[in-house]
Parts: sequence; structure tokens; C-alpha cells
Amino acid sequence: MSKLVAFAAIQGAYNIVSKVEGIYNRAVEQYGPEQKLEFPNTAYYLPIIYSLLGIPVKNLEDAGKVLEICRKLLPDHVQRIHHLPYLGPLLDAGMSTLFAEEIHEAIRYVDDPDFYLPSEDCDLENGRIWLGAADDTIMRKRGVEFVDGSAPGFAAIVGAAPDPETAKEIAEEYQRRNLYVFMCANQNGTTFTEQLIEAGVQIGWNTRLVPFGPDISAAVFALGFANRAAMAFGGVRPGDYERILMYNKDRVFAFVNALGDVGAEWAANAAGCVNWGFPTIADTDIPEILPTGVCTYEHVVANVAHKDMVQKSVEVRGLKTVITKVDIPLSYGAAFEGERIRKDDLFVEFGGGKTQATELVEMADMDAIEDGKITIEGNDITDLGDEGGRLPLGIFVKVAGRKMQPDFEPILERQIHHLINYAQGIMHIGQRDIAWIRLGRPAVDKGFTLKDIGQIIHDMFHKDFGSILDKVEVTLITDEKEVEKFTEKAKAAYKARDSRVENMTDEAEEIFYSCTLCQSFAPTHVCVVSPERTGLCGAYNWMDCKASYEINPTGPNQPIEKGECLDEVFGNWAGVNEFVSKASRGAVESYNFYSLLNEPMTTCGCCECIAAVLPTCNGIMTVHRDYTGETPCGMKFTTLAGVMGGGQSSPGFVGHSKYNVIQRKYVSGDGGLLRMVWMPKSLKEELKEGLERRGEELGVPDLIEKIADETVGTDEATVLEFLQKVGHPALEMDPITG
Repeated sequence: MSKLVAFAAIQGAYNIVSKVEGIYNRAVEQYGPEQKLEFPNTAYYLPIIYSLLGIPVKNLEDAGKVLEICRKLLPDHVQRIHHLPYLGPLLDAGMSTLFAEEIHEAIRYVDDPDFYLPSEDCDLENGRIWLGAADDTIMRKRGVEFVDGSAPGFAAIVGAAPDPETAKEIAEEYQRRNLYVFMCANQNGTTFTEQLIEAGVQIGWNTRLVPFGPDISAAVFALGFANRAAMAFGGVRPGDYERILMYNKDRVFAFVNALGDVGAEWAANAAGCVNWGFPTIADTDIPEILPTGVCTYEHVVANVAHKDMVQKSVEVRGLKTVITKVDIPLSYGAAFEGERIRKDDLFVEFGGGKTQATELVEMADMDAIEDGKITIEGNDITDLGDEGGRLPLGIFVKVAGRKMQPDFEPILERQIHHLINYAQGIMHIGQRDIAWIRLGRPAVDKGFTLKDIGQIIHDMFHKDFGSILDKVEVTLITDEKEVEKFTEKAKAAYKARDSRVENMTDEAEEIFYSCTLCQSFAPTHVCVVSPERTGLCGAYNWMDCKASYEINPTGPNQPIEKGECLDEVFGNWAGVNEFVSKASRGAVESYNFYSLLNEPMTTCGCCECIAAVLPTCNGIMTVHRDYTGETPCGMKFTTLAGVMGGGQSSPGFVGHSKYNVIQRKYVSGDGGLLRMVWMPKSLKEELKEGLERRGEELGVPDLIEKIADETVGTDEATVLEFLQKVGHPALEMDPITG
């Protein structure tokens, strides 16, 4: 390893720690040692410090103690002669750098509360482009993508490309590979972020191009995101630095792209990233660290041409990515799903309340359809002229295959939303008969037409569902009267399907399905999905798992013979227990489907909701991950997830999907939905129709009105007072802890 690398990284660490000490001393003098420090709306305090040192930095006084550790971590300066530049001192220098920079960024939130925009999207009109630390709602929403593999990793880009066009090419290549791009630091008076804006590229969490901040210190937001994922999804405990770092090396596939001159402070940050197993790939002639050791392969690689930057980066990180090929004139990949087509860029739209847009997938006999046939009934967008406009739209997909089943129709139909969204410059919102599609003018200028929507569906259905499908035929209808007829046909199909699913019961099915997708992040978590208990992430129901198994027999959704019923009330079966014990490697021997008090199902950080017992109220509460406020159990969602996520079975708590709340077996072993005494108002509104229906079924038609929310209160005493006032049925039930 070059002495130059050691000199630069260690010198940079000294510079940064000294600078932050100055910032800290000024802040203490200005605000006092009790001044609160935090990244707003996040758990885990300052996450790098908390996860690795186990120190919760709550105020400036706490930060001072960490800065003392930073100073002690700094290794001796590189000597002119007889210096042996081992990797160890560089790792210490890098860690000291990141601890100090995290304190710097926390103080920035105090000095300038409006510097960072707490949002998924940038506010370009007002020049607010830096997003800072991802709040917990964003972190969990996006973290799930790392868990299920839809986001294979992230590139942390520091500096700037030679020009905006090069920046755009690099960013879009990462998007095509479905990677996130986390951006910080400036070079030659600009940043990679500003170059993308100049090139007309949409930035923000929704397009996976995330502008953390303009300074190199904003790199802590990327590394903090990775460590928060380890604690939230992997159940790694704060202070267990070895597991945190190994977890990131083995499960979070990230790397650094250094674009431009690498000074001492950048070198110190690069040394810090090596602790995580994240290598640096640079476009300049800097000293390299090529032997393997902490990173999977090389640690620092230099002189990489911009055209080779993406490929070389994934190669050095040992990351396998796939670029999806679809026969359309646009780039295609999951990273484009979050694009928004705004009014100024719009050429044509379908649905969205302006016209009718309906989608339907229907199974057909093998001989009745022609694979690859795409028919347009009515006007194509080329008939609209240069000004564009609006059209109604019916998307009718007929599929055939020897393994195809009618139960798979809605599963395929739901995929249309994602598959159309993956095309760059196309926006799709909603499903069934409330779809809304927008085509941007740049996409149309590249030659995109209605036929290409059919081509996407045909190509991707074959790619993703080829094991059950042999033929796919698509008809696109824009004639208004024909769309109306098609919509009536579709509504009848939806009603028949819903009735079939609604009437399924756990007793009637002998096969349940596992879901071990999250084991890549939470090794002991095993989700089992039954007809009356959807997956806790909300993404999989029993039908989804059944189809997934047919598509991929060796995948995460495996059939489980539930076997002998050991407890009908709590929902416990011998076959399920045997599978859970094996799949969790003995960590979990048994769990119940219908209870949060007695051996509840394991929970992962991916869950949509977490329920908890409220003993004083003789009931339970639940909170969804989009709600960031306080709850009557004394813990916010993030704290709850940190306490009992990561694959644990925690009596008194359980993770579940939103939909599970209105399923008949929801915690039925503990009294069911009649035990529900508190939930966030937004969740009540989202589930209103189902809650009203279930209330009727349970003989309490006004149940939804008797469930408290944050407008009533967020402490048990206040909630209890409300329950007594409205006569909530939970108060008349047997003691919940008895």
C-alpha cells in the first residue's frame, strides 16, 4: 500500500476532527451543552455513532464525549522514513472522520434548520435540492427495496463529472441497473447533483438519485442509512460494531465513486468507507490499494474512464446486476418507477379522472390467442398531432399457459402498474378501473407509442412469468364507447375475484406458504402466509405466494403442509412449526398466527404495521410506518421496530400488514378486532370501508368511531377516558393480560 494513501487519509482525518472541534466549541458557547442534537424524524440518534459505539448522542454534551474518542482514534502522522503504512491506522482515521462529520452535520441542523429539505423530492423552484438524512418513513420504505432485492445496492458519488452529459450517462446507467445513487461533495464549483439538474434529470428518492448534501461531510447520511438498515431490518444491536460492519459488507452492496481531484478530506472519508467493506473507484490518478482484505476485492481503484465507471464499480464490489431489455425506444428499469410527468412535460394522459382508464388480465385457451399480437382499437397517440391531449384507455391482456390458473389473473394484473412505470418518461398510477397513465413529451419524441405499452407487457410477462405463461396478447382500446363496454366487463371480473378471495379461510386450505425474502436482512425471520393472514410487509397474500411458487419453485415462497392443528384458537400447526424451526435455524421453534400475547409470529423491519398491548385499556393499538408521531404504548413506530424487529417473536407485540387488520382472523386468539382501541387517523381513513364492514359483522356497526386516534390522545390515560365515554366493547371483555 502506498505511503501517499496513508499520509493523505490520516492528514485528512486530523483536518476534519480539528475543524469539527472548532465548530463544536462555537456551538457550545452559542447554544449551551444541553442543546438537543438529532437528525429530524429519525430513530437511532446519530446512527453511525450509535450503531458502532452504542452512544446515544442526544445533545452537545454527548457529542463532546464522542469528539474525545475521535481524537484518541487518530493514528500517528506518517513519518518521512521508516513508516509502515498498514491498513489498520487508515481504518481508525476513517472512522474518526465519520464520527466527527456526523456531529458536524447534526450541528448544521441546529445552525440552519432549513438547509436540508425533509422530503423525498427536491424543491427546484425554491432552490432547495439537499435532502439530508432520510427520515424514518423514507428509510423504511426504501430499505424494503434493499431487503427484497429490487435495489441491489447503492453508489455513493462524491464530486462532479467533467460535464452534465457525462453525469447523466453515469446516473442513468446506474438507474438501468436499479441501483440507488447517493450524492454529496463538490468539485470545481459544482456538484454531481447540480449537473443532473442542468441535464434535465429528475432527482430525489423517487428516481433513486438522492442529493444528500453539497459537502463531503454529507457522506455520513449514506453510511448512516446503511447502519440504520442493519439495526431496523437485521436486528443488530447498537454498539455491536463488528456485526454492524460485517452486516454491511455481506448484505449492503455499496461503493464510492470519487469524481475529480481527491484531496486529503476525501481520502479520509474513503478510508472510513473501507470499514464498511465499501471500496472507492476513482476517475483520477490516485494511489491504489489493490490487495483484498477488508473489502471483498480491491479497496481503492484509480484511473477508471467514465464510460467504464459503472461496470468497473459493480465488478470491484462483487455485485451482480441485470439490465432488463425491452423492445421499446426508452431506457427501462425499476429506478425510473418514481418519475413524475409534470404538466409542462406532458404529451398525453389516460384516466386520472379526466378520462376512463381500465386494466384487465384474463386467462384464455391456448389456441384462442396469438402470442405477441398487439392490437390498437381506436386512435394511437400519433393521431393527436403535435399538441397531444387526452384519451380513454382500456388495456386488455389475454394470457395462456399450461400452468396458468384463473387465480393468477389479479396477480399479473397488479404487475402492469410497475412494468409500465419502469419505462423512462412514463408515469402510471392506480390499478383496475382507476388507472392513470401519463406519457412525457421526451418519450414520445423518441418514438414511444401505444404499441410500446403492449410491448412492455408482452416482454415483461414472458420474462417474469415465463414458467406459467406461454402466450401473451394485448389489446389497447382508445375508442370511448368501447372503453365503456370493456370497463363494465372488467368490473364484473373484479367482483367475482374479490368474492373468491374474501371467502377463503385458513381452515379450508391445507397448504400455507412461506416467505423468506427478508432473511437476506433478518436471518431468523420466517413469515408464513395463510388465506387469512397476509404477509406482514403487505406485498404478499396467499394467492401471490402460490403464484410465486409456480413461477419459481426454489424461491422464497415454499408450500407448507400445515399438518395437525395444535391450537385452533391461537392458530398453531405442527407442520408450520416444523418448517419455521428449520428455516430459522432453530432460533424459533413455534409461533401462533392469531395472537400477539402468546408466541406471536416473528417480525421484520419490513412490516407495514406493529400492534402492541395497552393493558390499562384492556385492548391493543396498532401503528403504521407512515405515522411518525407518538403512540399510547410510549414508543413511535421506529422505536417499536427497533425493539422487536429483526426476526424476533416478542409477546405483547407483533408486526402485520395494513390489510390484516380487517381480515377475520386478526389477533382473534386475543379477542380480535374488538380489542382495537387506538390507531392513527390516517390508517383509520385508509381502512375505513373494511373497518365498517367488520364492525357490522361483529355486531358493533360504529366500531370505527369508537377507536381512538392521535386527535383523541397519545397516552393510555387519555385513550381510556375516551373509551369509557364512547362505550368501547374492549372494556367489557376478559382481561387481556389474564
